[in-house]
Amino acid sequence: MKATRLGITIALTALMQGPFNNPISAAEPEVGGAKPVLLERGHTGNDLQFTSAEILPGRGWNIYQVKAWIPGHGEVGLLESPPLSEGAAILNGGPDDRIGNKSFSFGGAILIPYANRITGPMTNNGRDIIADIAGTHETLPANWGGNKPGARQYAMHGLILDARIQNVSTTRTSARGTLDAGNFGGRWPSDTKLQFKSTLDKGAFDLQVIATNSGNKPLPLGIGWHPYFRILSGKREQAKLLIPATKRAPANNYDEVLPLGTIENVSGTPFDFTAKGGHTLGDLFMDDTFTDLIRTDGKVVAEVIDPASGYGIRIISDTPQVKAMQVYAPTGKQFVVVEPQFNLADPFSPVWKGKPTGMIMLKPGESVTYHARLELFHP
Repeated sequence: MKATRLGITIALTALMQGPFNNPISAAEPEVGGAKPVLLERGHTGNDLQFTSAEILPGRGWNIYQVKAWIPGHGEVGLLESPPLSEGAAILNGGPDDRIGNKSFSFGGAILIPYANRITGPMTNNGRDIIADIAGTHETLPANWGGNKPGARQYAMHGLILDARIQNVSTTRTSARGTLDAGNFGGRWPSDTKLQFKSTLDKGAFDLQVIATNSGNKPLPLGIGWHPYFRILSGKREQAKLLIPATKRAPANNYDEVLPLGTIENVSGTPFDFTAKGGHTLGDLFMDDTFTDLIRTDGKVVAEVIDPASGYGIRIISDTPQVKAMQVYAPTGKQFVVVEPQFNLADPFSPVWKGKPTGMIMLKPGESVTYHARLELFHP
């Protein structure tokens, strides 16, 4: 069947330059069996601008760091992540890094074939669940869950967290790679091929993922991105957030963070972040799914603003299939995670009672593009 494209895009546009082999220096360790890749353009003048990006092809194309020149601060990392030498030791495949769990503890993990949580009965081994995935029963790793006694354990954030991306090619300011994921080790109903592209220029960083159903069965699919945005000033209480969403899908609690199956208006609640210029975080803890996204010229535009540091970051997606944004903002931490994603939490759970949950279904041969873009601005 001739491939068609459904048009799912997360974009960060870039200036293409000539061929340039730019892995990070030989002194840096491999991560996930592959050298990290560095995109770099330096800086000119003293205005807000992107300068570099670090990508981990050995960990599912994790956008490990994006750096920028901030007047008054110099070149700084915009994402919460340790130096690569430390990160490599953390992303070591040890007991706490099962199927790549540590990939979504910092940086910016890409989440495929589902974002967020999926529940199901636990298997006898106590390490997997049996999940209903669009009418098929699939065995998924129970790689996350609540910490309190008796809390449910479940599958979290997809199946490429520790995947090694192949066919990596780079220029000075762009990188591409591919992954023939198959059926994700026998854990998903059909086969998937993935294409990754990241680009960097002065005004934007861009991420694109194209997913194609390369199998002979329908492919349920959700895609998300999990970037940790630093509050550079260290003053969380004054940081602001703009989330263009009129509704929220509340969770049962902030330990399991499982959906109740209801959708509530955010107007008049502490979770209304729709005002122009954003709303102050203060001491509000969040691990919440926002939905009914407001689009401007087809784009969803969220903002993380640090007035004390004099800059803000826009997270932009023109992907029609991005139906939700998960926001994780724990108190006592100097970061905010804003995740543009296709699907709501636990999208196949019976609690939704037939409500649309954002998972798409690709026919054999069909493709979809996820596109996200970061921009800097003065608040």
